[in-house]
Amino acid sequence: MSTETSSTTAAIGLGPWRKPTNTHPLTTFGRHFGRTIHAFCRLRNLVERGILRDIELATRPLNTFSQEERQEHRIYRQMLQILPQFEEQIVLQPFEEIAQLCDLIQKGSSNARADDTKGLKGAVLDWITPPGEDLNPRLARNIKSDRGFYHPCTGALLCPVDLDWSNEETKTKLRSQEINTVGDQWPTFLFHNYHYDVEDPWNGLFRSHLLVTAYKYIFTSPSSVDKEPKATKSGNARIHGMTRVTQASIAYVATQVRFALSSTATFSRSDLVLDSERFYLSILELFDDVDEQQEVNDLVNWWNRQIFPSNTGRMLNKKDTVHSKIKAKRAALMALSINASGSA
Repeated sequence: MSTETSSTTAAIGLGPWRKPTNTHPLTTFGRHFGRTIHAFCRLRNLVERGILRDIELATRPLNTFSQEERQEHRIYRQMLQILPQFEEQIVLQPFEEIAQLCDLIQKGSSNARADDTKGLKGAVLDWITPPGEDLNPRLARNIKSDRGFYHPCTGALLCPVDLDWSNEETKTKLRSQEINTVGDQWPTFLFHNYHYDVEDPWNGLFRSHLLVTAYKYIFTSPSSVDKEPKATKSGNARIHGMTRVTQASIAYVATQVRFALSSTATFSRSDLVLDSERFYLSILELFDDVDEQQEVNDLVNWWNRQIFPSNTGRMLNKKDTVHSKIKAKRAALMALSINASGSA
């Protein structure tokens, strides 16, 4: 099992017991699957190919498959590790019934994405408005047509780092779509203080305050954005037993923020203007790059400190707890006592 696979499984867990609802458990799982494992999976295809690949793996090593096939199978196995009962079901069922189960997970993933899109639509305006000021010109919370490159603030945040937003000709061409941006042209808002270091692209990448704020809004509840939780309802992370950040969840939040800042009205994986799926996949491609794992691990650790500081603190400082100090002192006293007895 890869490091990311095992950490993802531990990170999202199955969550604490919750009061029964009318929502199918697979649909509930689907909400978290889309946010933390893969946002654009076609579940029927994923499971069907995963079942066939499992059969092939009896006589063929996984490393003989293409990189894309290995990545897809990793996602498939992550899902089954979290839902062992689902694996038991698909072994016994004809594919027509398996497809119905996949549709329940797909429904949850789509519903969660729609809920997050709706919530961020207005919330993102609060986060990009300077304290004590108004955006100039103002932006409506329920209308997106004047966002994106049509507004100086959202345009600056969305402008790809390889373009110069301060250049008026660039602005004009972006607004008229004479310059068309694609998903793997990453925007300025991904970087700390919205500054791209051309000499060191990893510097500040995926560490912007806007991203962290949006992550808290989606996973630890809207009230946690203010650092003083007020809501009585548990956030999505707690509901699903999530204790660590996953790589896919960072890509998911980045994709949601990018859409919220844009002038595009409807979220669609096939939208060629915003190119959301390509954007999301390009981030995961970087995270999967074997040559970048030191930086990726550092990034995930940084995110864990921002989102789950108490869990991170416990993991990092376990030897420094009061209990551990007491045990250490007791062991030292016992050692002295034994030595003294031996000398006598």
